[in-house]
Amino acid sequence: MHVPFRRSLGVLAVAALVSACGSSTHAPAVQAQAAAQNTLQLAVSNRTTGRRIAPGFLGLSLEYTAIEPYAGTDPKAVNPVLVQLIRNLSPGQSPNLRIGGDSTDWVWWPVPGATKPGGVRYTLNDRWVQVTAALAHDVSAKLILGIDLEMDNKTDAAAEANALVQGIGASSIQGLELGNEPELYGSFTWYTNKSGVHVHGRPASWDFSDYLNDFSAMGKALPAGVPLAGPATGGPRWIPELGSFLPAEPRVGVATLHRYPLQQCYIAPSAPQYPSVAHILAASASEGLANSIAPYVGVAHARHVPLRIDEMNTVSCGGAPGVANGFVSALWALDASFQMARVGVDGVNFHTYPGAPYELFTFKRVHGKWQGDVAPEYYGLLMFAQAAPPGSNLLRLSGSLGDVRAWATRAPDGTVHVVLINEDTSRSHSVAVHVAGTFPPAALELLRGKGVSASTGVTLGGQTFGSATATGTLAGRPTLTNVAETTKGTYDVQVPQASAAMLTLTPQSAG
Repeated sequence: MHVPFRRSLGVLAVAALVSACGSSTHAPAVQAQAAAQNTLQLAVSNRTTGRRIAPGFLGLSLEYTAIEPYAGTDPKAVNPVLVQLIRNLSPGQSPNLRIGGDSTDWVWWPVPGATKPGGVRYTLNDRWVQVTAALAHDVSAKLILGIDLEMDNKTDAAAEANALVQGIGASSIQGLELGNEPELYGSFTWYTNKSGVHVHGRPASWDFSDYLNDFSAMGKALPAGVPLAGPATGGPRWIPELGSFLPAEPRVGVATLHRYPLQQCYIAPSAPQYPSVAHILAASASEGLANSIAPYVGVAHARHVPLRIDEMNTVSCGGAPGVANGFVSALWALDASFQMARVGVDGVNFHTYPGAPYELFTFKRVHGKWQGDVAPEYYGLLMFAQAAPPGSNLLRLSGSLGDVRAWATRAPDGTVHVVLINEDTSRSHSVAVHVAGTFPPAALELLRGKGVSASTGVTLGGQTFGSATATGTLAGRPTLTNVAETTKGTYDVQVPQASAAMLTLTPQSAG
């Protein structure tokens, strides 16, 4: 990400959201009387809301410079830990991987006789393409691949795109994404020349109409038959231009936008976008983030184009220890993923790269074998993947939960998952969950950390990746609790402070 997310998110009244969508439970009304004064109430309807969770909904976004540090340099021996960590988030599906970010406009494929552009910092080669192809094929991924637009050279862009398409295969590519956050080309430095002059990729006057002209001209130079992606913007002034972008570019096969709720630079600590535990847990960081996108879902779908938030994470423009890398990021990622599903986006890609403040995992080789260290945020994504398999529908909810957020899904096989996120950092809460339907005792799984800002000690269902995983799978004995009904259809769930709980209910078989 070039620059922080720079606007204050407008947040709809939560009560209105529950009434309309049934997915967030800060609503004031409660249908059932509390069984006990301190017990919160949640009613899960059998009525669905919104769109089904699409296959490949939960994806990753990787910088070009992250591929070899993460996957290795041998296309015949791609890092198996990375492969498994990707599969975990899209079990039984083709995962969506976006390769781009800032590095989109830093890379090139060498063109014989051409001078390397000044802003290029990373040269692609056959080995990089082979490793990327092997990774994509190992996990059966669909790729969104960034193509350098900032260098403003059709010949160079075509050479890069052709090398990627030929080396990886068009069938594995969902879209070629021209540029990354082009709204910043006229104001941010692309490179500094030998005289110390800061060079911009475009003049300060460059605007969306100029971008559209460049996109169209550059797009014509790219391999025919491969869809394009864009506009790859996170700018509050550019996002509303999606309605003019898509009709002008019929070759675009996937609309892409970026969202970060918090930012580290150019902002006062008192601002709601400044990184803090309280701010990442605030409604503006999850509901507000999704609400800022909601109007554009319909814009894309009216053109029969899917909309992906193909770059997303906690904090842009600088680090935020205890927030970006703390356990609180797991709670945010879980809720934010559901919020994006609520407004109908077709997928989200959580951004990561070596050294990122919100890096999802790191890797090293020990005695020739790969080991991975998995960050807290990944655990939140993993719970979402468990709760929202492809084809799931969100279920309508009602209740009064205060600091507890709730989501419920029904999978294609009828299994119901109820997710409770306790954002109260000081006390646990008891929730009486009433579920429409007939189910046997439910299984309860907890997502917990050592502390809200702790970067280690996370468990999911009692299991953990530990400080070094050689498999990419959770280890240890699972600690799932059977929860019996207290009354017909009602389950009492205790949610510890700053944690999440998932209640899984499997339909009773006939006879």
